[in-house]
Amino acid sequence: MCRNIKTLFNFDPPVTDEEVWAASLQFVRKITGFNKPSKANEAAFLDAIEEIAGISTRLLHSLETTAPAKNREEEAAKAKARAAERFGT
Repeated sequence: MCRNIKTLFNFDPPVTDEEVWAASLQFVRKITGFNKPSKANEAAFLDAIEEIAGISTRLLHSLETTAPAKNREEEAAKAKARAAERFGT
């Protein structure tokens, strides 16, 4: 799994379209192996990103939970602490 794809469900404030699009871009990059597609593949690459973003948005809006929403700043601080421990930075 690509480490740049972040969990987007159950946050306050809710996920934005830009965050979903960025995760979709990372997913398409991962499965194609392209950081930037050639001109011949650009349309298919962008279409895939848009379709995955749409599907992801529908999924995120249809999920339900009884857990309290996570705070973005707290989760970012936890991730930073884990990275510091893992990589010694």
